[in-house]
Amino acid sequence: MEELAEAVRRAREDGLPVKAVGTGHSFTSIAATDGVLIRPQLLTGIRNIDRDSMTVTVEAGTPLKRLNTVLAREGLSLTNMGDIMEQTVSGATSTGTHGTGRDSASIAAQIKGLELVTADGSVLSCSATENPEVFAAARLGLGALGIVTALTFAVEPLFLLTAREEPMPLDRVLAEFDQLWAENEHFEFYWFPHTGNTNTKRNNRSAGPEQPVGQLAGWFEDEFLSNGLFQVTQWVGRAAPASIPGIARISSRVLSARTYTDIPYKVFTSPRRVRFVEMEYAVPRAALVETLRELQAMVERSGLRISFPVEVRTAPADDITLSTASGRDSAYIAVHMYRGTPYQSYFTAAERIFTAHEGRPHWGKVHTRDAEYLARVYPRFAEFTALRDRLDPDRLFRNDYLRRVLGS
Repeated sequence: MEELAEAVRRAREDGLPVKAVGTGHSFTSIAATDGVLIRPQLLTGIRNIDRDSMTVTVEAGTPLKRLNTVLAREGLSLTNMGDIMEQTVSGATSTGTHGTGRDSASIAAQIKGLELVTADGSVLSCSATENPEVFAAARLGLGALGIVTALTFAVEPLFLLTAREEPMPLDRVLAEFDQLWAENEHFEFYWFPHTGNTNTKRNNRSAGPEQPVGQLAGWFEDEFLSNGLFQVTQWVGRAAPASIPGIARISSRVLSARTYTDIPYKVFTSPRRVRFVEMEYAVPRAALVETLRELQAMVERSGLRISFPVEVRTAPADDITLSTASGRDSAYIAVHMYRGTPYQSYFTAAERIFTAHEGRPHWGKVHTRDAEYLARVYPRFAEFTALRDRLDPDRLFRNDYLRRVLGS
């Protein structure tokens, strides 16, 4: 940590901007810089597990995958997590990575404390009681307030989740959405454009027994179908876009219903090997059905050919200044296109719908919003920029992306 603080002080003396980068998972240039780029590969590992306070303190460059496996070995778990675990803990939290949950929120919302190297090279310890105004913002700080060196997460005893995955007509999902959300701790679904079909997933805590997906069945559904065969359909769709609606109708019926019970990270996360470009917006949860209907109508009348399913998740309101769920119960709608295919027309039309509902873009995914728009949809936006003015008045941690989304 002292070496990192010295690098920040030296960059400041040299007049160079500084950015830290994790695994490069973001689709935006949030970590790009023409100055000093800090890669935290050596800033990894578990500092401390406190079973009295039920917290774990972890170095900022630790991959979520490593954190999850260590916690499981210790009989512990995060309460909720996203659907992949390749990112570093600081990269995931700084951009707002989330899963889906009725009551449990994003990974950043599970932070109980953090350590931050600020623009003058000093180290701030932050929590709800120590530097609370910094803590409120830096849990999801976009890299604009300093460089996070360690995070303390709330954990709980390892538990089991039963996952129930099944196809369901889109009309039924939307008609029963409030009930499906209320009855399940974690509900999400994937809608296949050009069809009326979805694949739903309900995760709820279970007393057991543990009944994981069998090795052969897991390989067939998660690797062969969801990755291998899906990759082939993307190749075909890119070469012959007219085939996409037919492929979508077949793809939406390939996966069958299944139920399994396992430890949390093995249920929440899944392998994603097909490369894509993604835009995701958080809209008020009450606006989800209307927003998705508008998206469906746009796809039907546009002539666009969409080969990737649309992902829908939820999160409860939280108290993090620039969290996409800050102050409001939220639903997330994520649109994707296969990497290498034109996505601009689709994303532009989708973004027009999302912003009409005061949507908040995921900080690490494609969007075109700027500070003027974001100040309107984030009630505490000025609080964040004022804190940035105090902690980094000379904009040591600047880059073009932050200039666009936060202003000068």
